[in-house]
Amino acid sequence: MEKSKTGYSGMISRAKELQYTLAARVVIRPFSLRRGYVAGVDAAFKSGKVIASACLLAYPGLERVEESVAVMDIDFPYVPGYLSFREAPAITEAIGKLKTRPDMIIADGQGIAHPRRIGLASHLGVLLNLPTIGAAKSRLIGTSEEPGPFKGDMAYLYHDGDVIGAVLRTRDNTKPLYVSPGHLTDLESAVAIVMSCVTRYRLPEPTRCAHNQSALNKLLV
Repeated sequence: MEKSKTGYSGMISRAKELQYTLAARVVIRPFSLRRGYVAGVDAAFKSGKVIASACLLAYPGLERVEESVAVMDIDFPYVPGYLSFREAPAITEAIGKLKTRPDMIIADGQGIAHPRRIGLASHLGVLLNLPTIGAAKSRLIGTSEEPGPFKGDMAYLYHDGDVIGAVLRTRDNTKPLYVSPGHLTDLESAVAIVMSCVTRYRLPEPTRCAHNQSALNKLLV
């Protein structure tokens, strides 16, 4: 048992060191996309496996172009703040299966709105060298005021005195999303792109598609 605890502690320690290394490579800068391809990514879990989906949509029309899935064994424990190590390998494989390389990835997770500024979106962005955005359904860290009740209303998300994201209302009178830049984009660009990918649902279309595909493929595993 003691050896198991030591091994677990060592795994988390190495993961934390890697997070700091990856976080140092994150680049925050303005990003614009007039026409191209946006991929949404999400993951589900079942029976010791992670089921990752990637949905590629044409931008700005949001027509579905292609979808891919990757299934892997889970080899990292569930620890808040380290979920990228459970999801990123399978998501990276799913992105690699797409015939067209996306110009932007929106992840159902955090970007720099993370204790070490390296949530899933930032992690993927650095590994893939692609612009990424985190659009999470729940808050991991930070404080903010409540945004207004209407679509497009937002409030800044703060942590340790830094603006790390935005609490963004994507539909009138619904729960907000927690949007943060991942890599090769900034907060203003991230909010603009997420809003341009929202139709009549709370989630932007790329991640809504990926979420639905992950849930569907979960039934087949």
